[in-house]
Amino acid sequence: MARLVIVSNRVPTPSKAARAGGLAIALKDAIQPGTLWFGWSGHQAPQTSSEAKITNFEGVDYATIDLKQEDYQNFYVGFANSTLWPLLHFRLGLMEFRRENLEGYRSVNEIFAKVLAPLLRPDDIIWVHDYHLIPLADELRRLGVKNALGFFLHIPFVPSSMFAALPRGEDLLHDFCAYDVVGFQTEEHRHDFLDSVRRIIDFPADNDGVITACNGRKVRAVVTPIGIDSGAFRSQAIQAAKSRNTRRLTESLVGRKLMIGADRLDYSKGLPNRFEAFNRFLERFPQHKNAVSFLQIAAPSREDVSEYAALRHQLNRLAGDINGRHGAFDWVPLRYMSQSLARSTLAGFYRFAQIGVVTPLRDGMNLVAHEYVAAQDPEDPGVLILSNFAGVAAYFEEALIVNPYDPDEIAEAMHEAMVMSKEERQSRHKRLFEKLQTLSAQAYCDQFLKALSGAQLTRAAA
Repeated sequence: MARLVIVSNRVPTPSKAARAGGLAIALKDAIQPGTLWFGWSGHQAPQTSSEAKITNFEGVDYATIDLKQEDYQNFYVGFANSTLWPLLHFRLGLMEFRRENLEGYRSVNEIFAKVLAPLLRPDDIIWVHDYHLIPLADELRRLGVKNALGFFLHIPFVPSSMFAALPRGEDLLHDFCAYDVVGFQTEEHRHDFLDSVRRIIDFPADNDGVITACNGRKVRAVVTPIGIDSGAFRSQAIQAAKSRNTRRLTESLVGRKLMIGADRLDYSKGLPNRFEAFNRFLERFPQHKNAVSFLQIAAPSREDVSEYAALRHQLNRLAGDINGRHGAFDWVPLRYMSQSLARSTLAGFYRFAQIGVVTPLRDGMNLVAHEYVAAQDPEDPGVLILSNFAGVAAYFEEALIVNPYDPDEIAEAMHEAMVMSKEERQSRHKRLFEKLQTLSAQAYCDQFLKALSGAQLTRAAA
């Protein structure tokens, strides 16, 4: 049986992988004894590693390398997060391009390939994750690796007219086409990618997403949306609702309703707009004053990128303004926490919250929406307010869909959620949860690996 090799920018600490969030949770069903997970350790060292450090935990090999400061700055802070991240989140005004960052990005991908290649077996299938590692397949091919290679982009893709703004962007499109399978969260993202391939590098692509690359080689673009184990998360939420933290939260509200948002501290999440929407909600619908509190959790992220520090200061100011304008001696309207909470703690908070607010300006998928729906009590569920620019909005039509750039529209949705009847809430939640069960972590892994296994068979027959 072929071994699965997972490659990502960061590798979770083995002892914590099973209970971590993000990619470790999404890939839980794919990770079996014998799997190899390769990537950066998250540590900086005087020199970038030339060999991987391998740790085995519960039958899974975790292979990591350290990066020196210069490589980390150019690869991660520079090109990945100051160029690609803003570009692929439709924020051209925040995109910074420096050639030395691009060179560092390519250099680290080359190092990844050189360290990974000796660890590979002839029948391995290799699944590479996210925008940090777009050139990895091409680097591996240069080293003679003939294995099936798949890539999944967790964040959005942009229309070709926007992607064309990236200097040397055509090289990255060629890099994408060194993979056998390229996966996206939504049909819109795949469509925009295929359009860029056709328009910018002039590769033909058919309506089934099959690209004809150099020398007639076929690359397949697929839609395989990421998901969660909804049943497991619901069970976790039921247990967490009885926890001391959830009890303290509910007691502190003194009978008031709870709105909740939980995000990384990132400009793509639309948090200033969300705060302004809550301000408009209190201004336009004063009957809800002192009847609801909004808890916004914003986990610190990429604090060495200047835009993130500026965002944190902006949110601190906005939260103070809102509470100063609307608060009372016994009521804090907006509870803003710039810190991380455990996923298990959030599960209990979601279950108790009557309104979940997920309003990113752009997002590949956004699993907070999945988790909020999964956590709800089906007998008395809350209401999900969801940005139409989150990837999950393509699947969750029963949420209250809003334009995140319009604070008044979000405010109106907050009011609608506050007064929605139990019958309508139950009906919406029932349909959302049914969809959630099909958009599972297992389905995500199964669908992508099925496509990648098909590519492996094609390669073997060639």
